[in-house]
Amino acid sequence: MDRQVELIAEDEAAMVELGRALAATLEPPAVVFLEGELGMGKTTLARGLVQACGHSGAVKSPTYTLVEPYEFESLTVYHFDLYRLGDPEELEYMGIRDYFHANSIALVEWPERGHGLLPPPDLVVRIVAAGSGRRLAFEAHSPRGVKWLGRLPGVPDITTKSGVK
Repeated sequence: MDRQVELIAEDEAAMVELGRALAATLEPPAVVFLEGELGMGKTTLARGLVQACGHSGAVKSPTYTLVEPYEFESLTVYHFDLYRLGDPEELEYMGIRDYFHANSIALVEWPERGHGLLPPPDLVVRIVAAGSGRRLAFEAHSPRGVKWLGRLPGVPDITTKSGVK
């Protein structure tokens, strides 16, 4: 099932644009894991996605609150940052299962810290440094994720073309 494509974001503006492009491809319910070291641009990608959904205010990393909800007419985007999570069981106390519903898109930074309590992702986005920019590996983990990868700009039709793992 796993399918992967890689894209390059040359700078912060390109990372925001990739977030916008991702927003245009996803349909709720969606679970997207954002992986990468500190400072790789996970929150910048999330900002582009949230802004593309219609949010005009600031989009900051919810490092201390663990989750920041962004409510829109028929959609809620939940931006999780589990970096400061001490124990995955803490997610049970915050009612983690309530965040994953039919009208939600969940963006989860540091998902490994919630292992065992998070639902499986539809997409995993791994971000690493690439010169002064970033390389993003988008990996589908569900049929919906495969469909969404095929909608990203600049990505070949992964059901018919080679070059995509």
